[in-house]
Parts: sequence; structure tokens; C-alpha cells
Amino acid sequence: MGKTLTEKIITDHLLVGDFKKGQEIGIRIDQTLTQDATGTMAYLQFEAIGLPRVKTELSVSYIDHNTLQTGFENADDHAFLQSIAAKYGLYFSRPGNGICHQVHLERFGQPGKTLLGSDSHTPTGGGLGMLAIGAGGLDVAVAMAGGPFYLTTPEVIGVQLTGKLNPFVSSKDIILKVLEILGVKGGVGKVIEYYGEGIKSLTVPERATITNMGAELGATTSIFPSDEVTRTFLKAQNRADVFKELLADTDCKYDQHIEINLNDLEPLTAAPHSPDNIKTIASLEGMKVNQVAIGSCTNSSYIDLVKVAKILKGKTVHPDVSLVISPGSKQVFKMLANDGYLVDLISSGARILESACGPCIGMGQSPSTNAVSLRTFNRNFFGRSGTKDASIYLVSPETAAASALTGVITNPTKLEMDITTLMPDHFLIDDNMIIPPILNGDKIKVIRGPNIKALPVNSPLENQLKGEVLIKVEDNITTDHIMPAGAKILPLRSNIPEIAKYVFTSVDKDFSQRALDKKGGFIVAGHNYGQGSSREHAALAPMYLGVKAVITKSFARIHKANLINFGLLPLTFKNEVDYDKIEQGDVLILKDLILSLKTDSKIKLINETKNQEYELLSEMSNRAKDIVLAGGLLNYTKEI
Repeated sequence: MGKTLTEKIITDHLLVGDFKKGQEIGIRIDQTLTQDATGTMAYLQFEAIGLPRVKTELSVSYIDHNTLQTGFENADDHAFLQSIAAKYGLYFSRPGNGICHQVHLERFGQPGKTLLGSDSHTPTGGGLGMLAIGAGGLDVAVAMAGGPFYLTTPEVIGVQLTGKLNPFVSSKDIILKVLEILGVKGGVGKVIEYYGEGIKSLTVPERATITNMGAELGATTSIFPSDEVTRTFLKAQNRADVFKELLADTDCKYDQHIEINLNDLEPLTAAPHSPDNIKTIASLEGMKVNQVAIGSCTNSSYIDLVKVAKILKGKTVHPDVSLVISPGSKQVFKMLANDGYLVDLISSGARILESACGPCIGMGQSPSTNAVSLRTFNRNFFGRSGTKDASIYLVSPETAAASALTGVITNPTKLEMDITTLMPDHFLIDDNMIIPPILNGDKIKVIRGPNIKALPVNSPLENQLKGEVLIKVEDNITTDHIMPAGAKILPLRSNIPEIAKYVFTSVDKDFSQRALDKKGGFIVAGHNYGQGSSREHAALAPMYLGVKAVITKSFARIHKANLINFGLLPLTFKNEVDYDKIEQGDVLILKDLILSLKTDSKIKLINETKNQEYELLSEMSNRAKDIVLAGGLLNYTKEI
């Protein structure tokens, strides 16, 4: 039987284990990326490992999240990251050069390579035929040190695309359709692999939109073949030399199969407050719109923004709408200016933001009270925009531009114009904002501002844990709920004692102080706990507050890995009905943990308050259990 594309790349990089579904494996990582919101902690962790230089083929440190400098903290972090890159042999992408995923696609991504990034949207690289995976910063630090990246051998979902998109229907509508089919939990433990005649009409940036937003499925990653479309893109980026054809075998078998006829698709949207709350644009036409935001790592390519410019050309944004546009990279920005499209955007009344993540992470441009905001972004979690009562709809650039002109949600297929945009034969290449590695960084002094604090380290797991339920939360709690983003909190990413004060503030403003007063305790949650970003602060800050275990119905992949990496015990209910029997404030006891974990024995949870007993599961590999027992990955690494 033939191999899927996923299996081919994994087996080519396999260092530990065998490609058997459900078993833990370790793979070699060729490239890494970090961004400044996660990078400071990742490099503090790399320093703790104690190596003089990164061991990957290529590692890049990007500045794209914390670019709003309202105090010294972000600028200090940037200086720290630049000095770290110089000392340890990384490329450094300066502020203003662009969003990490867009720039990496343009200038560094290579078909068939593995990429590990401390950002959940690292799978963007799958649009180039990479096996690109998002992870916590500590996993990235270990990969930079030459260690394997461990994951469960994934199932592979084959998504066959047939037909061709109609005018004003976009690749964003494809991934929204996949989200409608699978939901935000449907990709957990799986890779989404696209194939079929329909992919031939999708450019690499369009494919990257799909793989980028595959993160919202909970998937390990998403991937397209590397074919002539890939060759064309790389040639236009003056990187044809890295092209490599990579296709799944025609006789391969997928664990699950989905077929989507592109001819049948229509413009879609993800309605508040989840990326899988899919509605048709036609069903919402006429709804008043207050804000439109175009950009993010999902939809900020040259092709995306040229289509927007063509729709806006010669027209004016509706007086009740604020339109903001963020080009994805300096390359995109320069080409829009060079080709005259930037004038069309500015003339329409659009406000042009810098090439950075910006509004997508709540870094500015928060909507007004009770606003309806259409965004070409990838997430619309409650409160993520910075305005709790705003309604965020995720849409395509075409829908966003059409609606910005009318002031209401508008179906772009009704526009009578041609916005066909071809892939450029040549992109403007200018890497002057990328600082390459230097050969010898031994004498480089790392710059550390006063906001950069020492990395907290956990202690080995105790045999018995006793404490209160500090908080009980429902299904689909995101990392934005646990550790909010935004202009106020993001600058504290390198200062765990300070950022820990904001854990769960959007859910329960008293959580942090309660955890300190109670000297730690437990978190109880529903399904898919920790979905969303890779931010390891959602595990690290609760660890700092004394949380020892998180008990749920199920976990999101990256967050569970982060909990393990920092020595927090992730447990699930054997019987989900037991979740309903526990309340916040109940005193819980876990006994004989060390023996239970080492022998795979049943784990008993005693509810002392209610005089009840429940059975829990520790669904971890033996290696993961050893990491938790050691008090986290850093302790475990030092032990071995």
C-alpha cells in the first residue's frame, strides 16, 4: 500500500519509534521559528540547556506580535531577541519585516522539510509542502538544541478538492467549509492532507490560508503536495533551487476521507464566538457592520490585498465603517506600493497598519462597544479582539472589502467586476530587514531589560496532591481565556510573576489571587481544554500560581503538551458524568501518584468535600509521565 505525503515526510525524519497510529514518535526538526510574544521564554529555555549554538539547519526569530511600544518592555524584548540571535546563530527578522508565517513562506520555507514553531499557526508552511507544526516554546528550544520533537503518530484525513472556485469565492471559504464539517475538535491528533484536481487552481498563498487556519481544527498540521504550483511560487521568490516534488502515492489510504466540490462553495463566515460556527454570507446579508480588518497571517498576501484594492478602487469606505489593512510582509507592502495598489487602498479611506499581527491578537484596533467587526483573521474567540461585547465574524478578503463599502454584510458574488489576480512572475526581493547569523557569537553580550525575569522551574511531582478546585470551566476553553493577549498583557510575556496576575481574568478576575491564597490547587474543565494558540504561558503561569493538576473531559494537543512540559499533571475523567459532580471549592485528593503513573494503575480522585471517589485516566506516553514526575521537561532533560 502506498504512503500518504504525511507518512513520507515523517518517516524520512523519524528518530524514535515507528510510524504506527497512536504511538509516540520523535522526529528530526530541520527549521524552527519563534515570534516575540513566545520567543523570549523559548530563548531563556534554550539558554538553560546550555549549548553555544543552535543545531537546526535554520532557525529564525521574528518580531511581529509586540510591535506596539507603549512602554519600554517590548523594545527591551526586541533587543534581547536580537542579541540572542546573534549569539546563538539564528536569523533575526526585524520589526516591520512582516508576520512570521508570511515571511517564512516567502523566504525560508522548503518542501519536505520539518518546521517547528512557537506559534500555533506554524502549519501555514504546509502550503509549501512542509510538515510544519506549532508547539510550545520549550519544545522549540529542545529542537534548536538538536533534540527530537515528540508527537503521537497522527491519523491522516484526506481532503479531496474537485472543481474550481467561482469568482469572489476564496480559499478562506474552503477552510471555513472544512471547519463546518469537522469542527474545532475534529482535527485533534490528525493531519489534514489536501489533494485532487481542485488544488491545481490554488496558488501557494491560497493553500497557505487553508493550512494556516487548519490550526482551528485542533489538527497537528495541514499539508498540500509540492507540485508545479509550488515550483512557480518558489521561482518567483528566486528560490527555485529548494523546490522538490512531493506527492502522496496514488494508492495510499487515508484514515478519513472528505470531498469538497469547489464549484458548489459560496462565501462563508465564522460567526461569534468560534471558528466552526459557520454561516453563509447570504444568510447574514444586510447586517450592519462597524469595523472591517483585513490582514493577519491568514489573509495578508499580495494576491489577497490586490483583490481588495481592485474592489475598493475609485470608491470610498462607508462612513460608518472603520477599515484597517495590515500587509503581511514588507515584500507585500512594497509590491502594493510599486504596482499602484497602495494608492487605491489609501484613497478609499482604508487605514494602513504596519506589517505585523496587530488586531488579530488584540494589539490595537479594538472594536467599539457592541460592534460588528468583519475580520479576515483565523480566530474569533470571545474577548480576543479586546472588546468583550463585540461580535467578530471571520470572512474572506473579498467579503470584507465589499462589506466595507456598503456598511452591511455583503455577498461579494453580486459585484459586477473582474478581480482576477495572477501570481506575479517575480516578487520584489529585499531581505535588508533580515539579519543573518554570524559565524562566531561567543563574545556577544545578551541584552536583558528589567522586565526579563528568570525562568520559573517546577519541582518533582509529589506522591499526593491535595487542594481546592480553584476554578471549574466549560468546554472549548481557549488559551485566550486562560492567558489573555492584548496590548496590556502581551508585554509581560518575559515576566511570569507579573503575567500570572492575569490568568483567567476574562473568566474570573479573582482566580490569580485565590490560587496564591490557597497555595495552589486544581483546575477542572470540559472538552477541548486549551484550544487555540501555542502560548505556553497558559501552562507556565498556572504552574507559577501553584496549580498541580488539570482534570478535564479532553485536552487540546498543544496545551496538553505544554502542561506536561512544565510538570502539571493532565488527567481526564474516565466517566464524563463525574465532571458534573465536582464544584469550585471542593477539596480534592490524588494519592499514590508516583506508583500509579509508573505502573499504569488506576488513578483515584477523592472528593473530600462530597465524600465521593472518581476514576481518572493519565493518557500519556511513558516519556511524558517521566517528564511530569521530574517536574517538567527542563528537569527531565538535565536528568538524562
